[in-house]
Amino acid sequence: MQNGQKTRMNTHRPKTARPFANRPKQWTSNVGRPEPRGSGNAQRNYERYLALAQAQAQSGDTIGAENSYQHAEHYFRSMSSDGETT
Repeated sequence: MQNGQKTRMNTHRPKTARPFANRPKQWTSNVGRPEPRGSGNAQRNYERYLALAQAQAQSGDTIGAENSYQHAEHYFRSMSSDGETT
């Protein structure tokens, strides 16, 4: 800050608490949202990341291979949980 320069304080009034009924809705319903994707895409992504991991491992990219294996594992687990009902 330079000499002689004054800072402005925030003079806005704080918002007062409104009753719960008067608050605007912050959420929306799930009506317009698409359905969750099924295990078909999970199967495809699992195979894709597994093939990518194997190619990276063969080329010597161990870090990239580990990353792709972790992605493949994620899709493997999502396929496993799709068949189960909890």
